Amino acid sequence: MVWLRAKIGLKTRLRQFSTTVRRRIDDEGDWIYSQEWWGGSKSNGQTVFRSTSDRGNGVVSVVAYPASKPSRLYWTETEKWLDQRYAELNLGHERFKILGYQWRNLHFNDDTRQSTAKIMAAYRESDPGSVFIMQQANCLPVPYVKSMVSAGMAAIASARDYDLKSAVLGTKVMNILCIGHGGGSLPLFLASKIQGAIVHIVEIDPIVISASIRGMGFPSFSVVSPSGDHLQPKPNPLDELLWKGIHERLFLFESDAEKFVVETTNIYDMVFIDAYDGDDIFPSMLWDPNAPFLRALERQLHPEHGTVVVNLHSDLELDVDDDGSFRSAIHQIPNVGKYVLGVGQAYKEALMRNHHRGSGFAFNVAVPWLCNSSLVVSRNSGMLVNNNRDSALDILASKSIEVDNILNLPFSCLPYIKEGFTLLD
Repeated sequence: MVWLRAKIGLKTRLRQFSTTVRRRIDDEGDWIYSQEWWGGSKSNGQTVFRSTSDRGNGVVSVVAYPASKPSRLYWTETEKWLDQRYAELNLGHERFKILGYQWRNLHFNDDTRQSTAKIMAAYRESDPGSVFIMQQANCLPVPYVKSMVSAGMAAIASARDYDLKSAVLGTKVMNILCIGHGGGSLPLFLASKIQGAIVHIVEIDPIVISASIRGMGFPSFSVVSPSGDHLQPKPNPLDELLWKGIHERLFLFESDAEKFVVETTNIYDMVFIDAYDGDDIFPSMLWDPNAPFLRALERQLHPEHGTVVVNLHSDLELDVDDDGSFRSAIHQIPNVGKYVLGVGQAYKEALMRNHHRGSGFAFNVAVPWLCNSSLVVSRNSGMLVNNNRDSALDILASKSIEVDNILNLPFSCLPYIKEGFTLLD
């Protein structure tokens, strides 16, 4: 949930953007818009949620900033979609009006940005007071989330026994676990893009859950009891109107991550871990080889293609050349700091301990524009790389193009895979 911005000037970042990232006009989360939500001070924003956590996250707040996209030219199209959906649900005839779009930043302790999402605000024309907000599921504004999606999906797509396309089309189930919720942009994106995805989300802080729903437009129906039953007996008409069944495949648990993984009997195809607290710390229990978490995760990860993706702060100073590329060249080994390398080795050893010898792999990639990295450990039974970095990167780069097309992504995966790619021994 936490990210650290690399010390790169605006001109350099835009130059790097123009040379390494494929531009797509439909990516409203493109880094080119980051000045709207990153550059603005809190005094220029509007606080829409604020509460004090007793789970170590301090003051939890959501701050709103205006969004320039989509332009008003496209609002009518979305209003018509809402009208049609309302009629399809046999709720009568109604006209909806869009108030606008905003960026919503989730903060801990008034400083640390934990999550960013774009929301749409709208209301029923017959009742101007019926304002509701909807998080825009297709918009991933923070590069580290795109990095996690890109690296993780390319890894599982390279598995011999896994048919990603069938999961995307909904003809097979894909069980996903997200540890750490924030504003919910990652699980919502996965559930919206992969029709067969059943997404379990674990968040220890009830205040963060409230902030994501009330302040960042995450589906309220997703909240479940410890047994996994939705707290609402059935979706309300607004959830049905906005989410078209996506909300029924999201299961948001209020739970400690270690407790959840130790007690669950679910087998997961993919696990995404993004869990920083109010002090900007990745809890040691989530990577300590002697703690129960990793031992339990080893049991709950699919034995043939199970893939784990972890968001980490980089502990490496990233120098930037004149052309905008990182001076920590991808061919230098190692090009990750001791902390990232230590976490990576802990995950690889724990998850690959009883796996088929010679298959499966672990790698780390740097996140463009930010001081973050994505760690991936994949029990890939079909990818034999024999610790050959170039071979692994070639396979993942090829699969990333398939992922782009199968998921119809608004961004290209490739830049988020090749930057600082390091195969972990």
